[in-house]
Amino acid sequence: MENNLFDNTEIAFKSKSKMDLYRGYYIFKIISKPIVVSISKFFLTKFPFLLGGLTKWFVKSSIFKQFCGGETEKDCIKTVDNLSSSNIYSILDYSVEGLVDNYAFDNTVSRTLNLIDLNTDNNFPFIVFKPTAIGEFSLYEKVSKAESLSIDEELEWNKIIDRFEFICERASLKNVSVLIDAEESWIQPSVDQIFENLIIKYNSKRATVYNTVQAYRIDRLFYIKELKNKYFNTSVNIGIKLVRGAYMEKERDRALDLKYTSPIHNSKNETDKSFNDCMNYIFNNINLFSIFIGSHNEQSNTLAIKYMSNHKIPVNDGKVWFSQLYGMSDHISYNLSHLGYNVAKYLPFGPVKDVIPYLLRRADENKSVGGQTSRELSLFSKEINRRKNYSKV
Repeated sequence: MENNLFDNTEIAFKSKSKMDLYRGYYIFKIISKPIVVSISKFFLTKFPFLLGGLTKWFVKSSIFKQFCGGETEKDCIKTVDNLSSSNIYSILDYSVEGLVDNYAFDNTVSRTLNLIDLNTDNNFPFIVFKPTAIGEFSLYEKVSKAESLSIDEELEWNKIIDRFEFICERASLKNVSVLIDAEESWIQPSVDQIFENLIIKYNSKRATVYNTVQAYRIDRLFYIKELKNKYFNTSVNIGIKLVRGAYMEKERDRALDLKYTSPIHNSKNETDKSFNDCMNYIFNNINLFSIFIGSHNEQSNTLAIKYMSNHKIPVNDGKVWFSQLYGMSDHISYNLSHLGYNVAKYLPFGPVKDVIPYLLRRADENKSVGGQTSRELSLFSKEINRRKNYSKV
């Protein structure tokens, strides 16, 4: 028996070929070198025309293949089927960033509706989108500050509300759940209010709509408690996607520039505690909540299993889901799935040149999270050696 629930690399990498293992090992080896990541980031963002010919082929066959499902929905089907064979669900995520006009917003809605319609056999139980992918950042900010909107702004804001409605209504009809991504703290209040309006309408039978809680924010446990107190005597099931947080540097820099107290915790340990405290509170009130645990942290995932056991929650209860990003933490995803827990992988897709910001962020996150890259490397190495030894028997 393995010493750790997530140490079984035979299960974790059972779907990977020898070539897949070596590619993954060398990609994480490269990511572990900050100078290489920094130089790559500089050239691919400052000189995007370099991403053609041989360079595009190299990116597509290496880091893109490791972290993305393909360039189109159709490209992703093989990966989706591969994950499904291990009882892991897929969440297709169109990872193109930075498009900010009504055409782009409506295109995001249309693409999201198409993804919902793919759920014919309950193989895509979730879809995800960012609020700022369907509306202007500045409008979310003004509404969050309770500032007056002009007539034109009011019309644009109503379009944003309608886009949320289109997505959630279709998802409700197709038995798909909607994960609303978190945004920066200064525009999140408007998203939180939209979420509450939606759950009153769509979450009476099950958690169709989930709001994302970033545990690095100091106020988020209080926010969860507020939701519980507000909907305690109602039929509303509160969907929460729990993550650690994605805008740390931006949050701290803005707080420093504008001279206000940073809204996020000072250390990783404080954020870890906040994440686990939020999770504990939700499990203690699981009759009111559904939880989607987005975490690559082994301790938090182990703790979630403990909470489920303590509350006698079946491993496959639809109110609890575990999730990791495609190409990362397979030792968590596959071992959890092997034990019968609900697991979904975020499967990004999009044209290679357009998902470069996403790929660079993955590289940045891996080199900045203490121990993450070295853990991935050790597991790839362990499985490579296991297979070598097995072949000698």
